[in-house]
Amino acid sequence: MEKTNEKYKAYVQILKEELLPAMGCTEPIALAYAAAIARKTLGTIPDRVVIGASGSIIKNVKSVIVPNTGHLKGIPAAVTAGIIAGRPEKELEVIAKVTPKQAAQMKEFMEHTDIIVEHVDHGATFDIMITLYKGSSYAKVRIAVYHTNIVLIEKDGSILRQVEVKGEAEDGLTDRSLLNMEDIWDFANTVDIADVKGILDRQIECNMAIAEEGLKGDYGANIGKVLIAMSEDNVQTKAKAMAAAGSDARMNGCELPVIINSGSGNQGITASVPVVVYARELKVSEEKKYRALTLSNLTAIHQKTPIGRLSAYCGAVSAGAGAGAGIAYLCGGGYQEVVHTVVNALAIVSGIVCDGAKASCAAKIASAVDAGILGYHMYIRGQQFYGGDGIVTKGVEATLKNVGRLGKEGMKETNKEIIKIMIGE
Repeated sequence: MEKTNEKYKAYVQILKEELLPAMGCTEPIALAYAAAIARKTLGTIPDRVVIGASGSIIKNVKSVIVPNTGHLKGIPAAVTAGIIAGRPEKELEVIAKVTPKQAAQMKEFMEHTDIIVEHVDHGATFDIMITLYKGSSYAKVRIAVYHTNIVLIEKDGSILRQVEVKGEAEDGLTDRSLLNMEDIWDFANTVDIADVKGILDRQIECNMAIAEEGLKGDYGANIGKVLIAMSEDNVQTKAKAMAAAGSDARMNGCELPVIINSGSGNQGITASVPVVVYARELKVSEEKKYRALTLSNLTAIHQKTPIGRLSAYCGAVSAGAGAGAGIAYLCGGGYQEVVHTVVNALAIVSGIVCDGAKASCAAKIASAVDAGILGYHMYIRGQQFYGGDGIVTKGVEATLKNVGRLGKEGMKETNKEIIKIMIGE
């Protein structure tokens, strides 16, 4: 792909937009970010807080530990962290720097402040509204559609910022409809490494660090450690275990940043760590490693785009298939091996549901990575799933379209039921 090609520039920009640093699970961090902006707008610590959150936000924040809070969980904890210690200019690293004094202030604030959480449905799957009050004064901030998309800032009746929310359209971001597997393959094979190296170096450094921490520490259900203990020592096991260990740590309070993919740290870990593990095991060149990561990340983003940021469809599935594509490339596979790996993987694990961020995400990641690896090994041994096998249809793009439809439209009612189960209705 030539550098002058419209898609070349777009693909580089998409990687820049999606592979961002985040401290902690991105939904509670988005709440903290909104709260930090509201606190800055109000100009003081509030005496009352009202939080409006869509069902998918409630689902994703309910069970995950918010980092730098002393292991607090849930929506009030995330918002409190943003109010007390948030640095809004840091966006998804808004609570990366918290002092012991601020952590103590968070607990005191939650004990003595009226904090109300309301379920809102304004038509956006991703929707957060934070209103902070101090006496008769208030500040209101809304984030919608994606994690840093501030669509409203209001103070005492004056609108300081307002952006129209057009359904799930991600206005302001590069057009993701330019993505397709054939062009992603072309781009991954021809991109000037200098154009992506900085982005990918940061992903390798951060995501491998949290994976290694997950194997060393005691986090959640320790899925990474369990995988290593129960399986033979080979590259397949290590790829699954390290990806799972990164999630073990991240879902359970580890205070290390990750580089996200499609708005999710778990997806960022899944799309990168297994590929790096294989690259190191196979002792490939640095250039080949970067090309494999480019392929994996863009494949994951392409799959996730039609599903949306939040769904009842587990995002690790898309990222695991992306990792499978990267691994197929590292093992010498060409375009046909890559796209059949993706289709095979999706045929295996597209039934995994998202029931929020928590310890079991690590096990789902392991399953998704395993499906990506299996999908590749199936194809090189002459085995594959064919059009008409369930949601699989002829052609990779047609199958991805089916998966997008399943995740976005088909699982709407599933998502509602999951939310009802989780909040006890």
